[in-house]
Amino acid sequence: MSDVLKDIRDLSGDTEEYREELTKRWSSLLSYRYIGRNHGSMNTGPIDNTVTLRHDMRNAAGGLMVAPISISSPEGGGQTDMVAVPNPVIHSCQILDDARDVQRIEVFASEVLKQGKTMGFSRSKIVDADDHDRVIAYTEGQGVSIGTPPPGLGKMDLDEPIIAVVDSPDLPPLWEVFGASRRNDGHWILPELAIELASPDAALHLGPQHIVLETAAIDIAAQLVGTDLLQVQSWHVMFLARGKVGPFRVEGEADRAGDGCVGVRMTLHDEGHGDRAVTSGSAVFHIVG
Repeated sequence: MSDVLKDIRDLSGDTEEYREELTKRWSSLLSYRYIGRNHGSMNTGPIDNTVTLRHDMRNAAGGLMVAPISISSPEGGGQTDMVAVPNPVIHSCQILDDARDVQRIEVFASEVLKQGKTMGFSRSKIVDADDHDRVIAYTEGQGVSIGTPPPGLGKMDLDEPIIAVVDSPDLPPLWEVFGASRRNDGHWILPELAIELASPDAALHLGPQHIVLETAAIDIAAQLVGTDLLQVQSWHVMFLARGKVGPFRVEGEADRAGDGCVGVRMTLHDEGHGDRAVTSGSAVFHIVG
């Protein structure tokens, strides 16, 4: 529940307490650890910007889902938890290659486009880690700092910065691992906020949001076109407000387009916080086959 989660900004006056809480929250958060994305800016040890792809990161058509890309490359304007309390504002991803025969992707050519006092803008390429000339996707985004950590934090020394997940066709889908479900009323939801889904500022992290939104988008589009053999081409998310309580419900609508495409628009609501709209997303899919 959100009422037992600390907002790390309340600890900014004590470096040691802040460091201890940040380490606890970073090691509990599923988003990066389950996807397998290590962050050299946060953790000690070798820098590794690659992510090994698994069966659970692929859609029904065999292509790469957008959620693992967007989690691997969140694009918050270059602001890390060591220098700010970052909050995402906008994220977009364009997929050029469905990467169905790619084993690993790499977040490559990352650049901060502009860094202001509170707002930052950045972008990256996602490439085949074994062939940098093969570009999989573009990501770009905007983030804002909503707080400042105390000085002298230093990188975290985590024994297991990522979770070792053995690849198998029997892996549970990402939505199941992150606690999402399709409710009896037909809506996809995330559960009430818990430490595994929360950012250090006690709000719903971007990772589970990308996962539930993509899952819902596929479901909504499939109901319109009669197939779930769908590949995301374009993905755009705006983070409107911090998700504080939950459950979080996805509302959406689909529109058929020409050239074998279908679009979906969605809004994520925090039911436990006055049904507040917290995130807006849109996707353009190509119908495969």
